[in-house]
Amino acid sequence: MVSGFGNETGCYGRGLLMNKLRIATRSSSLALIQTQIFVEAVKKQKEDIDFEIVEIKSKGDIDKKKPLWELSETGFFTTAIENALRENKADIAVHSFKDLPIEKTEGLTVAAVLDRKYCQDCLICGKKIKMMKDLPKGARIGTSSLRRKAQLLHQRPDLKCEPIRGNVPTRISQVEKGQFDATVLAYAGVERLGLADKVSLMFDPAEFISAPAQGAIAVQVKADDNKILKLLAEFDDKPSRITSDTERLVWHIIGAGCHAPAGVFAQIDSDDITVYAFVSDPNGRKMINRRAKGQVKSARKVAQDLANELLEAGAAELLKNE
Repeated sequence: MVSGFGNETGCYGRGLLMNKLRIATRSSSLALIQTQIFVEAVKKQKEDIDFEIVEIKSKGDIDKKKPLWELSETGFFTTAIENALRENKADIAVHSFKDLPIEKTEGLTVAAVLDRKYCQDCLICGKKIKMMKDLPKGARIGTSSLRRKAQLLHQRPDLKCEPIRGNVPTRISQVEKGQFDATVLAYAGVERLGLADKVSLMFDPAEFISAPAQGAIAVQVKADDNKILKLLAEFDDKPSRITSDTERLVWHIIGAGCHAPAGVFAQIDSDDITVYAFVSDPNGRKMINRRAKGQVKSARKVAQDLANELLEAGAAELLKNE
């Protein structure tokens, strides 16, 4: 059977109609919205292509009780979706890029990174506040991220960071019900769900550093599927691709695990790129912060230099205890 658009059998791959592509995605509201963002972007340029959404429950959607930092495996939110590609149950997979393991999955590749727009974290609490110091002493912060916990406690050692699970609306609801005084979330997800009015405080990602590729939507396909690779190439947002790949390279070189108390953020300004990173113990008592700047065309070297600075400063020792 011939693989390709417009072939005489009217098929694409195994049993797929000529102008129809199957998209594997998590079944969460946010995942479905991000998939729709991708579909709408393609539809603007390729009106003749139809899509079928293949909803898949990941381990992260099934196990909503265990704190994320207690999970040893990678791909907690992505493996089942990647398997759908491998098993030819889908032609494309749409992920939150920050959920994809740093190590590349054999046989698969990220064909496009959509316009990132939002990479910062935000604080949601019962009352509007202007600064972190406005939180009451000993406030209970719900977070399932050691990265966030370390940075919160570094600023405010009096805060009580406690595990929280569930989707974005569920976490916000727990704050509104008084189960927590506040929670920290990725602003991209909050905004895409139409909940931006719930935000109390926006963090500067250069100061409260985000996760690698946070806010970016990754479109993954089989590495040898040249037809779809060619189709998706025009939807690859270059700045978002560069910043995401730069952050993930720093993460790879320092050997940080997916739940490490560490973060990386890259920012492009004209022809320059600045990369911010930190590695910490889980309680934010010992924290290594570094920054590196260079030309965008040398982004890879900037990432390598920054990672080496972190390692020379003792990052590997901190990460051993994550």
